[in-house]
Amino acid sequence: MDFEDYDPKSTLVVPENPVYRAKFPFVDIHSHQSNVTQERINLLLREMGELNMATMVNLSGKSFARGRSEIDAQEYLNSMIRRFNGVAPGRFVVFTNLSFENFGSPNWTKKAVAELETDVKNGAKGLKIFKNLGLSVRDINGKRVPVDHPHLDPIWAKCGELGIPVLIHSADPAPFWEPMNAENERWLELKIHPGRRRGADNPAPFEQIIAEQHRVFRKHPATTFINAHMGWMANDLDKASKHLDTYPNVNFGIGAVIAEFGRQPRRAREFFIQYQDRLLFGKDAYNKEEFYTYFRVLETEDEYFPYYKKYHAFWRMYGLGLPDEVLKKVYYQNALRIIPNMDKSLFPN
Repeated sequence: MDFEDYDPKSTLVVPENPVYRAKFPFVDIHSHQSNVTQERINLLLREMGELNMATMVNLSGKSFARGRSEIDAQEYLNSMIRRFNGVAPGRFVVFTNLSFENFGSPNWTKKAVAELETDVKNGAKGLKIFKNLGLSVRDINGKRVPVDHPHLDPIWAKCGELGIPVLIHSADPAPFWEPMNAENERWLELKIHPGRRRGADNPAPFEQIIAEQHRVFRKHPATTFINAHMGWMANDLDKASKHLDTYPNVNFGIGAVIAEFGRQPRRAREFFIQYQDRLLFGKDAYNKEEFYTYFRVLETEDEYFPYYKKYHAFWRMYGLGLPDEVLKKVYYQNALRIIPNMDKSLFPN
């Protein structure tokens, strides 16, 4: 039997309190939706109602329009916003994205800033930066574009001027850069997805990419950033604490790192209480059933319950049992403060 097949049924007898609906209405700050037909929206609305999700933030305003002309990409974004607002006003928020085509050409920055302004005028409420910046984005000369490239400074500054947040994902988990051996916690994921392996020259060291991101935070204190996936610091909450203390303009999205909190419930509970104003609920890949684990980790004091994806976490979860005032901030109050012009009537006072 291989390790990936070993999945023993626990004999531990403890109280079980699965949660299928969040205690309070919540904002999913990190979702990706394409093919936004009326049928798809209706399906999402039904499932959102079952989960108690009041608002979904679609970070993929333009990302699924890659390969189209700039005009077509803007119309893709505009039509998505119109359809969301037409079918379910207030229930969906859309972030726009950057096109890095011809990056390094003389007019790239000026055009990108103008497009950002137009997108916000047409209803986009934030900017999402995907991990390709720093990993796979190349300039017109074929060189890797670092996250802190100076040509991007006017973009970050403009977001601050417009009062919109930047949700930014940089790099991959650090173990992707480490030797794929018996000591690597992500061994199973790398075995299943060998294309996720990285190295010092593929395309740069993990520490370098993360340092580039942090320099952006430092250089643009007037811009609000949401560091996706806890900036890959959810496994080291002392480091995460220092990060938030150092950069008051930065918040953490908890998407795709709930398994890290679930294996250190006492320390994680302490962290959530201390930084309750800086944490935002998010899921990333949309799957209704997977939200249940998030709710159970955050809301209950259950012990030793399974995670939903073994290659992310072969360990069991423990609940944090967060106080209601903290849950409300993580679920919706922080998002309402950071994202402009959201429908506050969908949430309790």
